[in-house]
Amino acid sequence: MLTVTDLRKEFSTVVAVDGVSFQAGTGEVFGLLGPNGAGKTTTIRMILNILTPDAGSVAYDGKPFSPGVRNLIGYLPEERGLYRKSRLLDTVMYFAGLRGMKRAAARERALHWLGRLSLAEYRDRKVEELSKGNQQKVQFICAIIHDPAIVVLDEPFSGLDPVNQILVKDIFEELRSAGKTVVFSTHQMDQAERLSDTLCLINRGRVVLGGTLREVKKQYGTNALRAEFSGDGAFMRGLPGVRRTLLEGHAAELELEPGADVQALIAAINAGVELSRLALVEPSLQSIFLQAVGAPDASREPGAAA
Repeated sequence: MLTVTDLRKEFSTVVAVDGVSFQAGTGEVFGLLGPNGAGKTTTIRMILNILTPDAGSVAYDGKPFSPGVRNLIGYLPEERGLYRKSRLLDTVMYFAGLRGMKRAAARERALHWLGRLSLAEYRDRKVEELSKGNQQKVQFICAIIHDPAIVVLDEPFSGLDPVNQILVKDIFEELRSAGKTVVFSTHQMDQAERLSDTLCLINRGRVVLGGTLREVKKQYGTNALRAEFSGDGAFMRGLPGVRRTLLEGHAAELELEPGADVQALIAAINAGVELSRLALVEPSLQSIFLQAVGAPDASREPGAAA
């Protein structure tokens, strides 16, 4: 169990994190969400004792951070943290050694994970020879190589193609099933919606909403139309009774105004495109994010992208 209580961090005249609190339990995937500059990376760095908070506390199963706690944590930073001239297998074994693993065990697990993430053929190459996506997979391996109880991942899907995103998501499920606490940050709401058991959305350093995905969605009710269609759906942005329209190819989510005439909207949509599916649904996390946060401010957090 990871417990974060009233964390605050100020840089010069900017308050990057202001009273952030949440809990992430065992066997749980926790999404730390927010736009770029919201305070996610600063929060993570305080959780890991990289930065000292100005106020507040972090507890691991009720205990403060200590050298004994350190090896219970796996961390994937947002920025690249690998030695570029080092060979791949040596790199993974080195990070395993830093976490207290003996050489034979480190080599065995390194070879296992390199094979699992389709990197075995590159084991003798230098890190700098790998693509950005493969370097990200190496960092992911280094974060979990020592079988940590708590895994903290800052934008773990950055640089990964769709196939490798699915592979990493499968490993998320395995970590959850093994009783790990997985905390990951992202500004991509579709990923968060698919993966998170519980979540915390922060903006401008403050918690905007939090809880289980079900609890968060319940706050916003069933007030969206989900349409799948062929044709050009751009006209949906101007329909009466629609607060916001999210268009993604041949799918649209229409967030409705209170009292909107649903039947009139359905008729208007049906007249403009050829519908294959239309349903009244809960708003997506992306829609909730836009309602709660609006336009992001990417310049708030010094030295961090998220």
